[in-house]
Amino acid sequence: MPQVSMTVRMDSQLKTIFEALCSEFGMSVNTAINVFARTVVQRRCIPFEIRADEKKTVAERMAAFRNMREWAENGNTPELGLDEINDEINKVRSKK
Repeated sequence: MPQVSMTVRMDSQLKTIFEALCSEFGMSVNTAINVFARTVVQRRCIPFEIRADEKKTVAERMAAFRNMREWAENGNTPELGLDEINDEINKVRSKK
């Protein structure tokens, strides 16, 4: 399947923090966004709770993100390595 480009606009401070976290995770922003998109497609839902009724600071959102990461590291979500993610991509591509 041919790859296409996509532009994502976000606040510069959020971008800086997101890039730093992705680097800590050992992946690029591009990879992180692709992992997110694949997870949404596979699960057919957003893989975390979204609420409009709360206004949180960046620090509070970062704390929530760290909690989600800890939750995942404790085995509460299926863990896929890069090779496994690429295998899943290739499976989807071969079906089309």
